Amino acid sequence: MRGALAIAGLVLSLFTPVTDSQTSSPPPGKITLDIKTINGSGCPAGTADAAAVVSSDNTSFTVTYNNFVARTGGGASAIDQRKNCQINVLVHVPQGFTYAIAEADYSGFAHLAAGATALEQANYYFTGTAATARVPHTLTGPFDGQWQTKDATDVAALVYAPCGVDRNLNINAELRAGVGTSDRSAGSFIEMDTSHASVSTVYQFAWKEC
Repeated sequence: MRGALAIAGLVLSLFTPVTDSQTSSPPPGKITLDIKTINGSGCPAGTADAAAVVSSDNTSFTVTYNNFVARTGGGASAIDQRKNCQINVLVHVPQGFTYAIAEADYSGFAHLAAGATALEQANYYFTGTAATARVPHTLTGPFDGQWQTKDATDVAALVYAPCGVDRNLNINAELRAGVGTSDRSAGSFIEMDTSHASVSTVYQFAWKEC
């Protein structure tokens, strides 16, 4: 059975707030990303795109995963059932502006036997601040096809990186697969990679003048 999972979740943000008026337009000039570290059981060396790309209109940036997959059943181990990938990135923005992550769009492929389960969740934080709460997005088999999830923050709840201070942004994504009530001999998986389709994780900026 093919289908798509689309669930909107609220990203509970604990970033340092900025109280100045919000700008409706992205800043002029070039925004650059400097990925400092990529690590985790779901992104061994060389399996996440270290050249994450900012969109030409400065509204978002994308990260591509190449081997981010959680498996269960069919001989998969307990370690295979939970995978995470944490990316630490420094976003260089023009002077006089700051940003928040307003939305994150995830997608991938899943094959779940009847009764098996899968989960995608993520949290976000600037170095030196508490992490946001994770919003779980779940899927239950039978399922065989592409999935999509979305983390979104209400405009009134957006909080931003401190003005005039370089703070690295940390994005910690997690995939889980559970055997549930499925036949344990049947293999099931959820993945966020490019082996079945060209997918990228898109992170949407919200901008504010300092």
